[in-house]
Amino acid sequence: MMKDVKEAFCFVCTCDFWRMALFWSTALVSSYFQLFRASIFGSKATPISCSINPRNGSSRPICVITGATSGLGKATAFALAEKGFYVVLVGRSSQLLSETLKEIKNKNKDAQLKYFEADMSCFESIFKLKNSLEQWLSDSELHPSIQLLVNNAGILATSSRPTIDGYDRMIATNYIGPFSLTKLLLPLLKNSYIPSRVVNVTSFTHRSAFIQKFNKDSVTGVCFSTSNQYPCARIYEYSKLCLVLFSYELHRQLRLLDDSRHVSVIAADPGFVKTNIMRELPCYITSMVFLGFRILGLLQSPDDGAESIIDAALSTPETSGAYYFGGKGRTIESSQVSRDPKRAKQLWDTSCELFNDLHLLHHNN
Repeated sequence: MMKDVKEAFCFVCTCDFWRMALFWSTALVSSYFQLFRASIFGSKATPISCSINPRNGSSRPICVITGATSGLGKATAFALAEKGFYVVLVGRSSQLLSETLKEIKNKNKDAQLKYFEADMSCFESIFKLKNSLEQWLSDSELHPSIQLLVNNAGILATSSRPTIDGYDRMIATNYIGPFSLTKLLLPLLKNSYIPSRVVNVTSFTHRSAFIQKFNKDSVTGVCFSTSNQYPCARIYEYSKLCLVLFSYELHRQLRLLDDSRHVSVIAADPGFVKTNIMRELPCYITSMVFLGFRILGLLQSPDDGAESIIDAALSTPETSGAYYFGGKGRTIESSQVSRDPKRAKQLWDTSCELFNDLHLLHHNN
């Protein structure tokens, strides 16, 4: 017990704690203020009209969800299976994947499910996932396409643990992994028989990110390794900012193609949700944070937090490029930095270089 108290005290004395306490709280309140202002001035919620309709046609649309064994990913998997999607669960643990599949089946006997083990911080694992998914579609005689990709997997690490490729693990999991998986699965999304979609699960914390350069050192997290103390809060914010910028830039890139069977791209912000993403923080800190946000009425369950993800998944193609927050089909504006097309293009170009390097390395091995 004394060890836990000492650990919590030491964390309170760090810049990361105060950054989370002050900047993240302000960012969350700012997001809710936008919702409040919209309600005062009578702005309407974005209509939810399922363009990917599981009830139409003989085959169910296929949805791939990363980080599907707990929290928001698990809640999203339950909801989309209930709505008739063929849900493909992706996670790091085959045991947890199997347990999640059984839980969904016990609740919904008609659910169609498949799972694949993959580590979103490892490009080789993501590349194998893509190959396994294509092989499964072929072996099952399913249409060679997917209709929905939900990039949900994410971590909040408190210590530096480089990946096998030498990248920061948190940035690799939260951004480089989703970027790479999306690039690899884009042919399957474009091949869809109905309009398809990418939903990137981001966070209000992106509003606190001050770093505005997107070169290889920053995007891989190498620049953070020079710090005496691992700046976990700054890296988490930065990774989520990258994910928002990527969402908007991919939306612009796809619109340039002017494909009638286009792929839409939406960012979804679930707000502050009680999940295990904060498990690496001292337990007393986590308990204090949850209590504080519960008192403020801002702490959500995974089911409530997943509403914005479901809204993003089911909205019409015209909503591509939107930022969903707060459930009930509501959208808000992300930070000003995240809406800068020049920065988004710089991030896109850097990310494509990294992707090509990784693809060449692992494809040849």
